[in-house]
Amino acid sequence: MGILSQLQNDPRATLIALLYQIPAVLIALTLHELAHGYAALKCGDPTAQMMGRLSFNPLRHLDPMGTLFMFLFGFGWAKPVPVNPRNYKNFRRDDIIVSVAGILMNLCLFLLSALLIVGVNELMWDPALWAEEKRSYFVSLREYTVTIKETLLTVRETPLFDYYRAYMRTPWLEYVLRFLKGFAWLNMGLALFNLLPIPPLDGYHLLNDIFLRGKLHLSAKTVRYISLGFMALIFLPRFLGLPNIVGGGLSTAVDFLQEHVLGAILAVFGLR
Repeated sequence: MGILSQLQNDPRATLIALLYQIPAVLIALTLHELAHGYAALKCGDPTAQMMGRLSFNPLRHLDPMGTLFMFLFGFGWAKPVPVNPRNYKNFRRDDIIVSVAGILMNLCLFLLSALLIVGVNELMWDPALWAEEKRSYFVSLREYTVTIKETLLTVRETPLFDYYRAYMRTPWLEYVLRFLKGFAWLNMGLALFNLLPIPPLDGYHLLNDIFLRGKLHLSAKTVRYISLGFMALIFLPRFLGLPNIVGGGLSTAVDFLQEHVLGAILAVFGLR
């Protein structure tokens, strides 16, 4: 298990990383489920409200296995918000709205975090760094060629920060920046994970409602077996030393999107 081996190898760094990760996971999962519940309420179904799920209390939303996956793999799930589709005003339309609400919440949190990352990055570094680099210093990072500013925005390893630390004018913002980077990555990972067309994830509902016109009906037992098989597909490769196709693919997609969104924000605001 990754986090246990990290604790053995570098307990201090792992505990510090958890201090960033725990609030990020709690906020991301709680707001994801709140979005589902609020959308259902607006569509005519008060079930989540009556069962106390329209709450900012994370304990009402956390699923033990899904939360564990968030810490181990960077993506996971919370307890599904209880809904009664019979209360919907228009079943297919409202099921799509409720399903997509959580994904849109995480995408909004990702975009907000990305904007804050760019703003904090500008405040943290002395402009002399950009002047010295003359915006023409290039480095290679994860097979991309990006400017030094983009690299400092996206890199999660410490050596590059240590190399340029002398140019920090507000060093304490480094901790804010590290939280925002992890929070952005987590929300994009949660959005992409929930888009997978695997029951009971939101992507399954979108597939069924949009493309299959709601004709696919799976029993609770079938959904449970599919969910267990999907978790095994993600979890077992780590123990067997095999490539994690699902987890690796999602991580690559999140890295790609985060890097290019941050680059686009730099360009839009003329900071590139």
